[in-house]
Amino acid sequence: MITIESKNLTERENYKLLIGSVIPRPIAFVTSLSKQGVLNGAPFSYFTIISSAPPRILLSIARREGEMKDTTANILYKKEFVVHTVDEANVNEINLSAKSLPHNESEIEEIGMSTIKSHLVDVPAVTQSKIRFECLLDQHIPLEDEQGFMNADLIIGRVICYHIENQLYDDGKIIQDKWEAVSRLAGHDYARIGEVFTLTRPK
Repeated sequence: MITIESKNLTERENYKLLIGSVIPRPIAFVTSLSKQGVLNGAPFSYFTIISSAPPRILLSIARREGEMKDTTANILYKKEFVVHTVDEANVNEINLSAKSLPHNESEIEEIGMSTIKSHLVDVPAVTQSKIRFECLLDQHIPLEDEQGFMNADLIIGRVICYHIENQLYDDGKIIQDKWEAVSRLAGHDYARIGEVFTLTRPK
């Protein structure tokens, strides 16, 4: 077994080992609204759930040379956002949304996604997602590197409303085999849900 101390690696080298090892990762496609009213859309694979009472999700959003990404700035401004899940039907559009655009241009308009008014938040959602969460900002935690340089932002969102396509919902549960969810691997690779097996937890 190879042993490597993380302190001896560059940021990029650590990044490659992490994204190649922590797989598969769910993808959050996040819509947010700027002060100028521009609807931003961006995918993030540093994403997970962290609690259910209240329901909370976590996003980690890297900065570019210390500058917050539009998604972070918009969430801090509006204190709300919408997280959409990614599946086989929308993954190509979501991938296109990762393109860097000027602050005053919308990725949603650029790739031609259709929008819909949200139920409880002011931020519009996109219709090309089978499941989405309307969220309020719960906590914002800036992260710094070993030199004290701010290089990422943790966003904790409280889920206040779920939207689930009818065929995926059954008595309070999500029907997994009808969802066709997609996850992130390393490099340019993605993964479909493969063979599913069940293990009973010990009591």
